Amino acid sequence: MEATAQAQLHRRGNQSEQNSNKTQKLERYKWWSRIGLYTLFLVCGQSAATLLGRLYYDKGGNSKWMATLVQSAGFPILFPFLCFVSQPTKSSSKQPNFLTFASICFAFGLLLIGDNLMYSYGLVYLPVSTYSLVCATQLAFNALLSFFLNAQKFTPYILNSLILLTISASLLAFNSESDATTRSSKGKYVIGFLCTLGASATYSLYLSLLQVCFEKVIKQETFSTVLDMQIYPSFVASCGCIVGLFGSGEWRDLRDEMRGYKKGRVSYVMTLVWTAVAWQVSSIGLLGLIFEVSSLFSNVISTLALPVVPVLAVIFFHDKMNGVKVMALVLALWGFVSYIYQNYLDESKAKANRQSANDVNAV
Repeated sequence: MEATAQAQLHRRGNQSEQNSNKTQKLERYKWWSRIGLYTLFLVCGQSAATLLGRLYYDKGGNSKWMATLVQSAGFPILFPFLCFVSQPTKSSSKQPNFLTFASICFAFGLLLIGDNLMYSYGLVYLPVSTYSLVCATQLAFNALLSFFLNAQKFTPYILNSLILLTISASLLAFNSESDATTRSSKGKYVIGFLCTLGASATYSLYLSLLQVCFEKVIKQETFSTVLDMQIYPSFVASCGCIVGLFGSGEWRDLRDEMRGYKKGRVSYVMTLVWTAVAWQVSSIGLLGLIFEVSSLFSNVISTLALPVVPVLAVIFFHDKMNGVKVMALVLALWGFVSYIYQNYLDESKAKANRQSANDVNAV
């Protein structure tokens, strides 16, 4: 009788363990599905937005503030999603009050204005292929900032990635001669390079601070939180860009700019509209990856667009892909693969630890 009871308890324990394993596997599948969706949003949105931004300048657009505005002005398209996914938070901790949340959004909005404006100058003064490769330095900046702000650990593979990306950017810094003769003066090339480099550093700071806010201040575990941190800072940034557009006097030239656009007025409007939409799609993917993993991981995924944009730039904008750019591309991809391999090792180690813990519990 006692042996039968023990056998039943053993079977129940095995069934409970199997159900627990199935639940864990289902959660992991859901997690990877979200990661895949966010990755798709980020890579496709970033590639499309970069190419459309270059198209705006190539076909007659000239307003830096307009190019900056469209990087944040597409936020209204996110309101339906915010209503759809709005749900109670899973966190029981005290949430930030209105003043704290408003201050965070205002600060991030101001940071976005400066960052987007630097990107606009970089895109107008650099060929899009060079611009995209310089943007890869975000990963190096973000790794350094994550070390100080997010307790990111450095490993040999991450250090290798940072060194390779730094060398890649250095090669492009000495590549001004060939690009300057085809796109702009050497002085403007240097300005574009420095602006893009500064924007990459600023954006990395933005990502690291966002992760800190998610973990230390906001403490909510819903996708609506991700949308909030995209919508409200974007609203602040858009208001600031409108002030800059009128304050600089560029608004007076917009009508003539539309009339003189080589593809026509409708194409002018649609270029700006779809650029704004693409940036919002990219931002949702980026914030989702920060929320699910980390700011450094989201920046790594954004470099997936690295081999795509320069190739498309050669096809559509006839950018020159010389030996220096090819070498910079190879080094940047090598750095990307090095970091991805470190993530694979971390995931394998975590999986082994979970398996060991399950074995111990089973015993």
